[in-house]
Amino acid sequence: MNACVRDTALALAAVSTAVSLTACGSGAGNTSGSGSARTIGVLLPDSTTARWETQDRPLLEQKIRQLCGDCRIEHADAKGDVALQQEQMDSSIAHGVDAIVLAAVDARAMGASVGRAAAAHIPVIAYDRLAEGPISGYVSFDGEDVGRLQGKALLTAMGAKAHGGRIVMMNGDPGDPNALSFKQGALSELQGKVTIAKQYDTPQWSTEAADLNMAAAISALGADSINGVYAANDGLAAGSIAALKADKVSPLPPVTGQDAELAAVRRIVGGDQYMTVYKPFGPEAAAGGAMAVAAARGRPLDEVATRRVKTRSGAEVPAVLLTPVSVTLATIKNTLVKDGVYTLGQICGPPLVRDCHKAGLT
Repeated sequence: MNACVRDTALALAAVSTAVSLTACGSGAGNTSGSGSARTIGVLLPDSTTARWETQDRPLLEQKIRQLCGDCRIEHADAKGDVALQQEQMDSSIAHGVDAIVLAAVDARAMGASVGRAAAAHIPVIAYDRLAEGPISGYVSFDGEDVGRLQGKALLTAMGAKAHGGRIVMMNGDPGDPNALSFKQGALSELQGKVTIAKQYDTPQWSTEAADLNMAAAISALGADSINGVYAANDGLAAGSIAALKADKVSPLPPVTGQDAELAAVRRIVGGDQYMTVYKPFGPEAAAGGAMAVAAARGRPLDEVATRRVKTRSGAEVPAVLLTPVSVTLATIKNTLVKDGVYTLGQICGPPLVRDCHKAGLT
């Protein structure tokens, strides 16, 4: 059994375990409203990155409802604003929710809010991003593995230029600890092989900022001297590619990505982006939903977790860490299409009909 299948199976097994929790007592959690009903807050960072509203939110809510038919869900989108997410956390605490699933806008800035939730005996499940403060559990993908996949793919795409070539690194939001993990993983593959000519941190994972930064890199280095672009996610890839095209760079250097957004998959088919990283959202949401229901019912999260991770404070918390998957043109059909993430019709619509046929997708 390969690592991806194994971790998916573990996450699904965790959900099966958590189904039994619906019959358990109230435990140590708060009791919102009447009877045994529970309320779970789902606090997401933004809607700029497509995955949050199109994948994570519906899948999380679906899993929570499957495991806890009478649970209420309070959802909030922070719109990339730390202060707004802090207000949303305070509101959830004031409403006496029984558990919170938090994908932090800024992991460090949300630490005090997590502390206030803990003081109110409300467990916080850090989702996708390892928020600071006394969290109760963590669900995500192995961030360094993501970076390693990106780094390996970039070297492969660069061919002979993988030895001594020059790259630009478009890193993620410095307030997101995942961005550091991605960067560390990528550097473990890239350092000593290529020259990192320029690198940028990108607050709020802004596509527009990536566009501006890449334009600056082209101006400083010269378009012909950029042999590859490490873009930490698909939004940063889109911004980087836009700048390269605006400067009429041809052919485009290979560009990495992450999140398997539909627009990115179409860019891969069209030849603008080399790869993305697919993080199967179903297993992640399944584990996140299972942890949230367990926490809301006062059950030990080790019943769901498969590992433990160390937080910035040094505390160890129950965790589910899943395995990411590299996607290139050659593997789109056997990953994203096979798993039902997208149909060939969605990927291969105009103007990509000919490209899809050439790639053997249709």
